[in-house]
Amino acid sequence: MFRRTFWFTAGAATGVWATTKVHRKLRRLTPESLAAQAADKAVEAGHRLKDFALDVKAGMAQRELELNDALGLDAPDGTGELPAARRPAALGGPGPAGQDTQRPPARGTSHPPTPTRRYPYDPHNRNEDH
Repeated sequence: MFRRTFWFTAGAATGVWATTKVHRKLRRLTPESLAAQAADKAVEAGHRLKDFALDVKAGMAQRELELNDALGLDAPDGTGELPAARRPAALGGPGPAGQDTQRPPARGTSHPPTPTRRYPYDPHNRNEDH
């Protein structure tokens, strides 16, 4: 008699356990639950990406300081202003030491000078990576 009671109780407990497990799994597979899990994963990935970007930024600043020290360059004055924009020589801006890189007009012509083209700054070069 006790033997039958034991196995009946063991079977009932196993049935309750299995039913509970199946219901939990089914609740996890509902569309709302899947959407919430995806949102949680996206937020977690965003936090990891932000942490990575901050680590990269800190590493870049550290390396810049090391390079400035190694090259003997002075640290920026801290005014918060960016240096003046530089135009590539191919576009007719001032070249090294303020030299103008445009060709003078040909004799007897009145059209404006055309800029010299150099490989790295050639805007019509279709072989550059964009």
